[in-house]
Amino acid sequence: MPRRDSRWWLALCCLVLATLVPLATHRLTHQAALARLEDTATVAAQTRALALDSLLDRQRAVAAVLAVDQQVVEALEGGVDADVAVSAKLDLLRAETQSNVIYLLDRSGRAIAASNWGKPVSFVGHDYGFRDYFREALAEGTGQEYALGTVSGRPGLYLAHDVRAGGQTLGVVVVKVEFDALEAAWARDPAATHVLDETGRVIITSRPSKRFQPAPALPGVADIGAPVRRTNWRLVVQAPTAAAGRVAALAAGTALMATLLAGVAAALISARLRRAARRTRAAAAYRADLERAVAARTSALSDEMRERQAAEQRLAQLQADLVQANKLATLGQVTAGFAHEVNQPLATIRLLAENGLGVLKDVAPMVRQNLDRIVGMTERIGQITSELRSFSRKATGSFGAVSLRDAIEASMMLTASRRRASAMAFDLPNIPRDLFVRAEAVRLEQILVNLLTNSHDAQEGMAGARISITLAEGPDSIGLTISDDGPGLTPDMAAQLFTPFATDKPQGLGLGLVISRDIARDFGGELDVVPPIAGRGAAFRLTLPRAA
Repeated sequence: MPRRDSRWWLALCCLVLATLVPLATHRLTHQAALARLEDTATVAAQTRALALDSLLDRQRAVAAVLAVDQQVVEALEGGVDADVAVSAKLDLLRAETQSNVIYLLDRSGRAIAASNWGKPVSFVGHDYGFRDYFREALAEGTGQEYALGTVSGRPGLYLAHDVRAGGQTLGVVVVKVEFDALEAAWARDPAATHVLDETGRVIITSRPSKRFQPAPALPGVADIGAPVRRTNWRLVVQAPTAAAGRVAALAAGTALMATLLAGVAAALISARLRRAARRTRAAAAYRADLERAVAARTSALSDEMRERQAAEQRLAQLQADLVQANKLATLGQVTAGFAHEVNQPLATIRLLAENGLGVLKDVAPMVRQNLDRIVGMTERIGQITSELRSFSRKATGSFGAVSLRDAIEASMMLTASRRRASAMAFDLPNIPRDLFVRAEAVRLEQILVNLLTNSHDAQEGMAGARISITLAEGPDSIGLTISDDGPGLTPDMAAQLFTPFATDKPQGLGLGLVISRDIARDFGGELDVVPPIAGRGAAFRLTLPRAA
């Protein structure tokens, strides 16, 4: 009787396990698969939003450059043949910048030049005064509108910039951008990608049938979004979640099979144990072999799980590094290229000025003074471009003794143009030249430039703006406090300053302070916000280890 009861209990346990284990496995696996899917979709949304940002920034730059082009201004003033000379120039620029069409409107909205001037669909002579982007550009300087073309009938984004001369608005430059290549690239992904305007209407999409419709709400789809900088658009990636359900079902089926196999194995072991009394030594040897096999398999599974977790962590880190690298790559390339291009004409200017000083020995003192000033200014510009090249250079990753004064002076030089433009005062303590901290020069300058830029932005347009730096020396560390006289921080904003994407700037990403704190901690230091005091502005404290 007891033997029969034990069999019933064993069968009941197997039934319970065969029910609970697959259910728990399904739920946990489904949650993990959904989390991985959302992470992948988040990275895709952010990457695609960055690509769209880059495309729009390039086309805005085209409109801004043409707005100050002398030939464009003369065309609007009636000085050149706009229909031929300017149209040919616009066509050449369109081909180089990969825009769809570029055209020039006079003050009334009539197109007087266009890059498609020689085609049957030429915009020349058409009236676009009714367009929103034209009216916005006249009223605010710039404008944009996503709409269908009145001539081509194709959808696109119209970027407009006013053309001014002598304080008067002469006309408007318009760049039309179509997104066929971008949409085709997105269409290769099973997950649908849509860009929504402020009303929730689809304007750019990997599914053309959804264009100009409200954002589709689909069952079994995870919507992951990212904002598009300098617009009121939002990019959404709709990732199907059916794959997560299939993975969870497969895992549950596997767990059920494993549970049934375990039940069968338990039953077989029980039967063998009942015969153990008659075959003691044989059963003992069998149990020992079985235990060793189970232990080896358990150890192998544990090692495999640890390796998989480590691989997932490395993948997450690589994805985060890729997002940050995409954000910073363009800035570093532009800075280094600008410094390189400026140095060549700068060297020529300085050589000519020095030759002038050598040849004109007996000229008026004012002439010599002006030539001396030219030489001095070229030296100053050379210092600035040298600092820009150094700042754009990739960090080495190795730490050493860095002169704190040199790092502050380099950071001040990189932000000097903005400070001079707003006549902002600067309080700097007397820092010894031999005061060194343990850091890396490029990344330390990155922290200081970020803090100085934030202080400038907080006070932009304010009277009596001032940035102050105070120094506190300790036996093992050096403290720098950078403060301003701006409106300060609210307690809520101060509490989330170092949270990714938390910002109160209209165009900010909310990553500068997060990255700066990570760099400071890499150095063995810390970056903190000083507790805010009402009416006292904002202050940040940077602590760095003193170099031996």
